[in-house]
This record gives sequence, structure tokens and C-alpha cells, in this order.
Amino acid sequence: MPTPRTVLLTGAAGGLGTLMRSLLPEYGHTLRLFDARPVEGAPDAVVADLSDTEALRRAMRGVDAVLHLAGISVESSFDKILKSNIEGTYHVYETARQEGVRRIVFASSNHAVGYTPVPHDGAPVPVDTPRRPDTFYGLSKSFGEDLAQFYWDKHGVETVSVRIGSCFPEPTSVRMLSIWLSPADGARLFHAALGAEGVGHTVVYGSSANSRLWWDLSSARALGYAPHDDSERYAAKLIAEQGELDPADPAQARLGGHFVTDPPLWPY
Repeated sequence: MPTPRTVLLTGAAGGLGTLMRSLLPEYGHTLRLFDARPVEGAPDAVVADLSDTEALRRAMRGVDAVLHLAGISVESSFDKILKSNIEGTYHVYETARQEGVRRIVFASSNHAVGYTPVPHDGAPVPVDTPRRPDTFYGLSKSFGEDLAQFYWDKHGVETVSVRIGSCFPEPTSVRMLSIWLSPADGARLFHAALGAEGVGHTVVYGSSANSRLWWDLSSARALGYAPHDDSERYAAKLIAEQGELDPADPAQARLGGHFVTDPPLWPY
């Protein structure tokens, strides 16, 4: 598959979407923007909810691929996660099938495997480790990966599911030293995922080439991803401020971090 020229970017007003709006065009992509909120500086962006399937279909018509970043990115009530992350992702896939779009890059998350123990033996966590979602949010990302597999097997829609760690200009915690994805590497990874040939449904971890990396990047590298950045240059400052990770702390002993132990964000 040649590198797509026109990409529908959902979640264009979000934090990650905002970063990719400025970085992906450097790789030759033309972005068509979609978000439930207005996109600053982009009057031509489609402002609609993913449940508005007519607006979504118009936005998707004629694009080469979809970079699906939209959705709730923290834990919330199941009803909200269901509408935004589960039903919303279904609408993206079904609309892609209807419009003949054959490539989706899906923003999955490390929280799909959040209860997986942090490796202490130096062996990276493989992509095929059993999913162990840590929240309704992580559960929605597990659903998205299964939906991607179904649409590949049933309808021939290819997907790269990217289990994103933390994509920020720089890491803000000691835990993030192991899962940080620099914005520049994020653009490199999404670009590779948009253009790689014969992906079927491929799951990859999304992080930079961190010295403290927890998981296996081989499936991402097989797409042509070559990360340039390493969080280690931030390590001394963060460790001086926060201390090393404590393996006896349940919030630091699992890949999902505090998502594993935090109480719900809503009243029962």
C-alpha cells in the first residue's frame, strides 16, 4: 500500500491529535480533521460526534486511511466509555467499510494489558501477552483491538493497533521513563503504520527507544518504525524528585500504573 495522501484524523482537537496535526504533514499527509469540539485554527474541520454517522461518512469519503485517536482517554463511567470509545470506534469501522477505506490506525493503549506485571528480568513484554485491561477505558481498547481483527477477517479492512504509552513532549514521572513516546517518534510510528504493506491486523507497542523500555517494539519496527528518542535524558531529574519505582507498590508493579489501583471517578 503506498503512503496515503489523505488521512482522516479523528480526535483532532485532543492532546495527541493536536501534536499530530503539526507533525504528520511533514511526511506528505493531507489531514482531514474530525472532532466533537471545534479544532483551533482549522475552520474546515468537521465538528461532529462519532455517533453522527452521516457526518462521519461525509468526512471519510475519499480518504486513503483513518488515524482514529478520538475517544475518552482516562477512566470514566461505563456508559460514557460505551458511547465514546466502544460505539464510537464501531461507527468508525463500519463507516470505513461502507466507504471502501482499507486502512485504519487505531489508538489502543497500554491499559489493554494494564494488569500485566512490570518486567524485572529484562525480558520485554511481548505483543501477544494476554490482554488484562485495568479499567473500563482499558476494556474499550481491548474491544477496539478485537473489532479491528473482526473487520480484517470479515471485511478486509486493515488495522495497525498502537498500544500507546504516554505521548507528551517529555516524561513527567519515573514510570513514564519506560513507556514514553516522544511526539516526533509518535509521528514516525503513525506514518509507518499508515503506509506499511500487508499489515492485516497488527498490534504494536507505541514508545520511543527508551533505555528502560518495558515492552517489545519488534512488531512496530517491522512496519518500518525507527524511533530516535530515549527518555533517559530526563531520568536523573525525575528520580531525584520522585525516587525509583517501588515494586512493592501495586500502582508501580503493573504496566497500567495508577489505573490499576485508583478508585472509580464516579459514585456507585
